[in-house]
Amino acid sequence: MQNILMIVQAAAYGNERMLGALRLSTALVAQESTTVELRVFLMSDAVTVALPGQAAAEAGGGLQAMLEDLLRKGVSVCLCRTCAATRGISEARLIPGVRISTLPELAEWTLQADKVLTF
Repeated sequence: MQNILMIVQAAAYGNERMLGALRLSTALVAQESTTVELRVFLMSDAVTVALPGQAAAEAGGGLQAMLEDLLRKGVSVCLCRTCAATRGISEARLIPGVRISTLPELAEWTLQADKVLTF
């Protein structure tokens, strides 16, 4: 089993880094050669991807659907508490299944990970 941590700091829209992070996450949990435990930690402007009501893929969005699919597949998704608070984001406003976390938990996840990927 591979324990993989993905840290995403890129804004939800404006460049392709968030899309790339979610696409790779989807591919990692879908492959069959190795069991993967994937954790995603969103920091900085990446925390906004966890807000519901984003545009669907047909309207140029689709990130929310990708994130919800990852959650259904058992991926842990957390937001940096400080980053969320700075942007006025509370746990009550998040896509169900996403939770607000702390840097000490990120540090723990980092120590447990076989691989750490950043976007």
